[in-house]
Amino acid sequence: MDTLLLSRIQFGANISFHILFPTITIALGWMLLFFKLRFSLTGDQKWMQAYMFWVKVFALSFAMGVVSGITMSFQFGTNWPGFMEKVGNIAGPLLAYEIMTAFFLEAVFLGIMLFGASRVKSWVHTLATFLVAFGTTMSTFWIIVLNSWMHTPQGFEMIDGVAHATNWFEIVFNPSMPYRFVHMMLASGLTVAFLIAGVSALRMLWGDRGEDVKTALRVGVITAASLIPLQILAGDFHGLNTLEHQPAKVAAMEANWDTGPNVPLVLFALPDEKTRENRFEIAVPNGASLILTHSLDGVVPGLNDFVDDQGQALHPPVAPVFFSFRIMVGVGMAMLLLSWSGLYLLRRHGAGGVPRLALLAFSAMSFSGWIATLAGWYTTEIGRQPWLVHGVMTTQEAVADVPAGMVLGTLIGYLLVYALLILAYISVVTYLARKASRGEPYSARSYPRRGETGLRAQATGEAL
Repeated sequence: MDTLLLSRIQFGANISFHILFPTITIALGWMLLFFKLRFSLTGDQKWMQAYMFWVKVFALSFAMGVVSGITMSFQFGTNWPGFMEKVGNIAGPLLAYEIMTAFFLEAVFLGIMLFGASRVKSWVHTLATFLVAFGTTMSTFWIIVLNSWMHTPQGFEMIDGVAHATNWFEIVFNPSMPYRFVHMMLASGLTVAFLIAGVSALRMLWGDRGEDVKTALRVGVITAASLIPLQILAGDFHGLNTLEHQPAKVAAMEANWDTGPNVPLVLFALPDEKTRENRFEIAVPNGASLILTHSLDGVVPGLNDFVDDQGQALHPPVAPVFFSFRIMVGVGMAMLLLSWSGLYLLRRHGAGGVPRLALLAFSAMSFSGWIATLAGWYTTEIGRQPWLVHGVMTTQEAVADVPAGMVLGTLIGYLLVYALLILAYISVVTYLARKASRGEPYSARSYPRRGETGLRAQATGEAL
């Protein structure tokens, strides 16, 4: 393996590890705000108990995301110096906007959110929770802006081989940005919904039947059942946008070799790039044309249109894009089936009467959002190849001129550390759930109601 391939694998490993944690913190911040608002409005301690459990998971995820993000950013200089040399005038400011509008906001108010529930007035703590949640969303916005611009670049001109911004509005609101942003936000929501439902189900299997656990399970299931249809709809719009701007990626997703109408939807196949055909294909007639063009005889682009005169492929590698897309869709269908089944069981039996089999299913799907997110991310990023910035810069042009052995050594080091950290993260979340299922209920006097400070609430409780 040469330096280019190893550098791609290394960056892919880093970003795969990193994206797991923002996928949780983005939506979990808003979920915590919901818990806190419900407590402020009702005074019911179950909402605050749910908040205090899940804020620990948020803190753990936030820390992991920050550390892995720093490591990933270093690679722009160590592995991909050509990227900043050519498009740094655009990428640099966008990354700076993320730091100024999001990271500082999170850093300032995170401490109040994590440790201020019993020390500041309730509205101050609620405001801090909102600002942290808003900060995570703004961080996502700017990262998605940069990533989307790399897929559908506009608002710039090339001067002496370097990109210069001509219209920042067009750069920020490039053609694919709204679709990617909505798709990512919904993906985060689904990830957190299944995490909350899964961990709550696990606690119930361990005998914890507290009102906070049943409430969290109910919120997770209802949120998942509500978001999955929206994600399917957003995915359809995103696919149509990709068909317009990146037809080679769509052709790889569908493993469609020849452009034409009445293209079948390939459910399973083994794409063969040497013979440029699919082996062991199982397909639904006209399915791809119907999904992508909303017409049975709609024309779908084929991979054979993206080959140069020498027969060199100008499209992404087919098999990884084809299979990762189907994994994403498959997990999404599993989410749809389980969440709607769970919603039915909740209405029929209540949260306390959900059958054991359903609790086991939700526990098994706790981290299903990670699988779907990674599969979707691979579809998007591998599907952009051979371009790093579509139509502007290839991946080959950006890679550093360093020995392959050096990249391989650091890659092995990263993979070992990341494997240990993933196991540690899942173990800690499981430990927190086990500890909470065995522990005493949280004291009501520890949490101030509206207008009270934490010390005043505690003193009142002790006096009573």
